[in-house]
Amino acid sequence: MHVIQRAGRYAVIAAAAIILTACAGQKAPAQKLLGDIEATVTAASTEAAKYVPDQLADVQSKFAALKASYDKQDYAAVVTGAPAVLTAAQGLATAAAAKKDEVLKALNDEWTGLSGSVSGAITAIQSRMELLSKKSSKKMPAGIDLAAAKSGLNDATSLWSKAQAAFAAGNLEEAVSTAKDVKGRIDALASSLKLDLAAPAA
Repeated sequence: MHVIQRAGRYAVIAAAAIILTACAGQKAPAQKLLGDIEATVTAASTEAAKYVPDQLADVQSKFAALKASYDKQDYAAVVTGAPAVLTAAQGLATAAAAKKDEVLKALNDEWTGLSGSVSGAITAIQSRMELLSKKSSKKMPAGIDLAAAKSGLNDATSLWSKAQAAFAAGNLEEAVSTAKDVKGRIDALASSLKLDLAAPAA
């Protein structure tokens, strides 16, 4: 009886030793997988945070769960779950690049539209101001301040030059943002000069 009990005890100890050995054997692979995921996420994080933030947050959340399992010494869970998370992490750079191309194309299209609109409006306003400047003060339409309009046009054209410089430098977001500001100023100027920019040129 004692021999059987002793044998049973030894079997339990042996089984525990095998489990511990197996766990210890998975520690290094688990550690490597976590390192690979972290390096991949770090490399892609800047662009991913800007263009695919939800996707990045999902990967970071899953990575945090894997780290928690590792800290609990549940290396098997890490080894099992890490490959899928690593694949998702590797997809961040591709997804961010695709989204970036999409955003840049949209900005480029927006710039093209604004560029034609603003350039044409500036020319129309300059023509309107030249026409008004030839009129005597008695013939000047009521409510028009030509001096203020000239100052406003100078500011708008200066800002437009900055927008064009930003576009030339490849800073599409800044170019479009500045161009929208210019468009707002130009529209206000046209209104102050009683000029309908939507009307066909005379």
